[in-house]
Amino acid sequence: MRTAQITRSTSETRIRVSLNLDGTGQAKLHTGIGFFDHMLDQIARHGLIDLEIEAEGDLHIDGHHTVEDVGITLGQAVAQAMGDKKGITRYGHSYVPLDEALSRVVVDFSGRPSLHMDVRFTAAAIGGLDTQLVHEFFQGFVNHAQVSLHIDNLKGHNAHHQAETVFKAFGRALRMAMTPDARSAGVVPSTKGSL
Repeated sequence: MRTAQITRSTSETRIRVSLNLDGTGQAKLHTGIGFFDHMLDQIARHGLIDLEIEAEGDLHIDGHHTVEDVGITLGQAVAQAMGDKKGITRYGHSYVPLDEALSRVVVDFSGRPSLHMDVRFTAAAIGGLDTQLVHEFFQGFVNHAQVSLHIDNLKGHNAHHQAETVFKAFGRALRMAMTPDARSAGVVPSTKGSL
């Protein structure tokens, strides 16, 4: 079973993440930021990851610490659940449309953290989530999951649609990259022999 439970406690937040990478997309999410919960649900459903996240943060200041620390903790949980990465597909990609919006996400479980994100949100906030924090979430995830991640919003003028296509595509790209490859079972998908 590729599962993990991680808790992160700081003076700013307390985050608990529990996940099963081979789940059915069930989610229980409580971050205190409704739209962020909606986006995390997209990752679970489209990634077929069973995901529970409980977050308590200093939302009386703003959402920055909560969103970033959820990204960090989720990245740690994914890294733990992936283990030595033997037999995985390693690379994943997805294009996802929603009405006028279209996003592309490509991920590599390379062992090297790298984020390249080109999303020009058309609004400063969506349902209480500062759109600048989307980058902070993915940066936290990348740094701790040790992945290379490319995120591009190719089209879109509705910020909700832009965000939703990004998170759905991310979930689907993760799902592809994490899927076991029967032809390379027990082998790390790298000429180096490790990721």
